[in-house]
Amino acid sequence: MGKPLSLTAADAHKLGAYRADPAGQSRGGVVVVQEIFGVNHHIRSVCDRLAALGYSAVAPAVFDRFVRDFETGYSPDEIAKARGYLGSIDWDAMVRDVAAGVDLLRPSGKVSVIGFCMGGTMAYLAATRIDGLAASVCLYGGQIVKHADTKPRCPTQMHFGDRDASIPMSDVEIIKQKRGADCDIYVYAGAQHGFCCDERESFNAESAAIAWARAIRFLDKAMGK
Repeated sequence: MGKPLSLTAADAHKLGAYRADPAGQSRGGVVVVQEIFGVNHHIRSVCDRLAALGYSAVAPAVFDRFVRDFETGYSPDEIAKARGYLGSIDWDAMVRDVAAGVDLLRPSGKVSVIGFCMGGTMAYLAATRIDGLAASVCLYGGQIVKHADTKPRCPTQMHFGDRDASIPMSDVEIIKQKRGADCDIYVYAGAQHGFCCDERESFNAESAAIAWARAIRFLDKAMGK
């Protein structure tokens, strides 16, 4: 359904991306922000699912700044390899890359952001730094707690699992204390990190279905659909 393309960020950096569009008229745009595993099959499938719901979706390859065309799966060795790039992440640069995706989709109508894991944190940063977003959905963003003092500029929704070994519930409680009044925050009993990805061992079908339904309702409302 989708196709690869190239984006250009505000600092002239060129990066790859995956775009999926609906068969008919677009209801708006959604930027999908990857995990540390690249714009892989899971992230492309999220774009395809959004396109099937009528949205134009684009996933910027935000790792292109330090490793081109990187994508991997979820075996222990692949996870270890992806984690090796964590020290190369530049959040400010990633904001520019996500903003390039937002700009690409603006002709489609209102634009929102959804992100997973690292992308969940990036979706929150986008909500606090990129003007004109309709909404942001943040799924198990482990670094959100570090930025929770900054209020989002758009409606923002977050999802966490209470068995997430990477995000302690103490962090989620801090986020609730700081942002609970202006963000929708959901916690899923028995869910681990990455619970929405059906290619990971931590996939939790029930929690994933509930989170996805909540996310789509949230996006539909924010996009005026």
